[in-house]
Amino acid sequence: MSEIKSLGPFFVTGGAGFIGSVLVDRLVDAGCEVTVYDNLCRGINWVEPHARSGRITFVEADLLDRDRVAQAMAGTKFVWHLGGNTDIPAGLKNTELDIKHAVVATYHVLEAMRRHGIGPIVFTSSGAVYGRATVSPSPETYGPLMPLSLYGAGKLACEGMISAYCEMFHLRARIVRLGNAIGARMGHSCICDFVKKLSKNPREMEILGDGSGAKNYFLVDECVDGMLHLVTRVFSPQDPACDIINVGTSSSASVMTIVRILLEEMGLKDVRFRYTGGAEGWPGDQATVYLDVRKVNALGWSAKLTSEDAIRVAIQQYLNVLAGVH
Repeated sequence: MSEIKSLGPFFVTGGAGFIGSVLVDRLVDAGCEVTVYDNLCRGINWVEPHARSGRITFVEADLLDRDRVAQAMAGTKFVWHLGGNTDIPAGLKNTELDIKHAVVATYHVLEAMRRHGIGPIVFTSSGAVYGRATVSPSPETYGPLMPLSLYGAGKLACEGMISAYCEMFHLRARIVRLGNAIGARMGHSCICDFVKKLSKNPREMEILGDGSGAKNYFLVDECVDGMLHLVTRVFSPQDPACDIINVGTSSSASVMTIVRILLEEMGLKDVRFRYTGGAEGWPGDQATVYLDVRKVNALGWSAKLTSEDAIRVAIQQYLNVLAGVH
């Protein structure tokens, strides 16, 4: 991790959240200087112990505050941009959500970098940009990109802005399109939804969609491993200023596979399923996401667990958190 430390000091947006906090844990363990910028919109601060101990600088503020972003970023060298909306269905009720907290927020981050001469940046994008891809697994070169949700559209717009800033203002960036990261601290996942439903009624469970949809799933720890591996290998002078890399696992798992594992781990039997919403459970739902990860594999990293194994471990971790077991 000495290679990582030499790239800092780091500025991490969304660093108190699910993926961001695991990244911050890893950076702190490596002895890195870290500034975390987060508005705590979920009401949870996973990095509070680091802030209390003085191991990080914590700034509770919104990325929509352009001047505060620039002020907080001053003196750092490397940006991890993970901040933004993670509640995809919320875009149905609040159509400004992803415009503000993806597009405008990312513009403010990029402007602060430009003003201070800071870089590079790693931006966490998503398989949501692929929409109903006709090539599966979907490689980074797949197109045209037609997102189904405002969340996916926001991510794609951010990718475009980052590319333009790299070209016009000589920034350097890596856009990582992530598979579905899961683990103990997750807040938005079908696993979380299923656990809540079964806790209320262990005899019946509503499933949005027909249960056949399948996605890449991998543990958040492996997600962070992959991103940290990349940044030590893809920013040499001969590498492109801006590049896109899928990060995930080479396997996928269906909704019904998740349900089966969850019922096993919760010790439930004879649960009746109620399917609603048709093949795609709600407007904007991307039933199938399958990333082609050969590019990141060629760079020397691959997920150790299959999607199914990762789901089982994540469910166990999540249930332990709910039960107060650490």
